[in-house]
Amino acid sequence: MISTEIHLVRHPEGEPSLSDFRLVETPLPPLRDDQVLVRNRCFALAAVMRTLMSGADIGMPLGTYRPGHALFGSALGEVVDAGDAGVTGLRAGDLVMHHYGWRDYVVESAARFRPVPADTLPDPALHLNQGLTAYTGLVRVAAIRPGDTVFVSGAAGAVGTMAGQIARLKGAGRVIGSAGSAAKLGLLTDRLGYDAAFDYHDTPVADRLREAAPDGIDVYFDNVGGEQLAAAVELARPGARFALCGALRDQLGGTSAAVAVDPVEMIGKRLTLAGFHVADHRDLQGPWLEDFGGWLRDGLIEVPQTVVSGLQAAPGALLSLLRGEYAGMVVVSVPEQ
Repeated sequence: MISTEIHLVRHPEGEPSLSDFRLVETPLPPLRDDQVLVRNRCFALAAVMRTLMSGADIGMPLGTYRPGHALFGSALGEVVDAGDAGVTGLRAGDLVMHHYGWRDYVVESAARFRPVPADTLPDPALHLNQGLTAYTGLVRVAAIRPGDTVFVSGAAGAVGTMAGQIARLKGAGRVIGSAGSAAKLGLLTDRLGYDAAFDYHDTPVADRLREAAPDGIDVYFDNVGGEQLAAAVELARPGARFALCGALRDQLGGTSAAVAVDPVEMIGKRLTLAGFHVADHRDLQGPWLEDFGGWLRDGLIEVPQTVVSGLQAAPGALLSLLRGEYAGMVVVSVPEQ
């Protein structure tokens, strides 16, 4: 049996291009007793893939992308062959989550696939959204409290569009976001419940944040780093909590996200800054799905998304994402051949 995969040709120097990807047909190995064959239905794209393409080690569980090998990413698939069901614990037809996107079929140990609970969400593809990351950062890392003023940078991305809504549903008193275009700002304030939003191109960022949060902020959910992190420190109230999720300024090819932050100010304000990775908080999967499913059923949360069709469209869609052309999550559907 053959799997069609997208391979990385080289680590790009500068802005990536379509020539950095190649569509490859690869023979699949026969199943071992502990393995299953899964057909991917869809997989998600994310800005962090730009960093993975560079070969930089950022501590991801599966490492970085390697030239001559298939890319990977969060995917939803269907079990086609469950192997020895007594060993694998799976059955043909089961839906599973895993990290082997960017291909149509995959053979791997059953332990690497997580069954999708039946009827938890109205659309199984919604399991690909990055709400768990936003939930983890707000609920556990920043320990959001009722009445908090929350600032989310990169608020129109896959994580940010969820973070603002989750903050509101968890009792935030005011939610502020930054984004890169008028259309994205409109999405945040008109549809996603943000009280205010500003364009981070309108510098200095600290002035824009001060206008939106004249009394300061209690929680900062950081997807960007750079000047926005420095502005958040400047506008932080005493005891503010920062959840450091991403560094889009670097991931999208900008200049270094390093900024000068005064440690005396951080100490004086008794700030808490914590980086986190959602893989370290898997115990929140259950509470997240319970909350998320309920919010969806009650019409309290929206998942902005763009769906592109076909493996061959994935590289171009990723490049469009990196250029800031999408809002919310981006999903590649994989039609059955």
